[in-house]
Amino acid sequence: MSDKQRVSRRQFLNYTLTGVGGFMAAGMLAPMVRFAIDPVLKPSAAGDFQSVASVDEITNEPQRFEWIVEQVDGWYESEVQKTAWVYRTEDDEIVALSPICTHLGCTVDWASNEEYPDEFYCPCHAGRYTKDGVNVPGTPPTAPLPLFDHKVEEGMLYLGQEQER
Repeated sequence: MSDKQRVSRRQFLNYTLTGVGGFMAAGMLAPMVRFAIDPVLKPSAAGDFQSVASVDEITNEPQRFEWIVEQVDGWYESEVQKTAWVYRTEDDEIVALSPICTHLGCTVDWASNEEYPDEFYCPCHAGRYTKDGVNVPGTPPTAPLPLFDHKVEEGMLYLGQEQER
């Protein structure tokens, strides 16, 4: 006779259901794990610069420039409109500021309030910033406006990601 033990019906069902359950659990977890890991493995678009304007258009007065960026969230692709306030300093350097208020995320405008003609003004809670994007003490914003990474090539201004100060 053989020394092998026979598998009972109960053990067979137990092994079968455990195996099927394991495959089902793996099938459910695999997409979740991939969703969590996939963005880490993709090359980052953070270094991408977008052409915004000709350098000749930029003056000493802040101007609003808008451009479109393709954004991918998981499997959803969309076009997002970005905005920046751009001007030249007295030293002929280009400054590109984010228009998003650091207080509650509203959009700031240049010289939109008659009381503060040479400042960025946030209409949501009367937040104010100086021309260089620094928050005015005693107003709601707690931090200066972020700066955009920028570069100039062949007479064109390219803007990248926002950088906190």
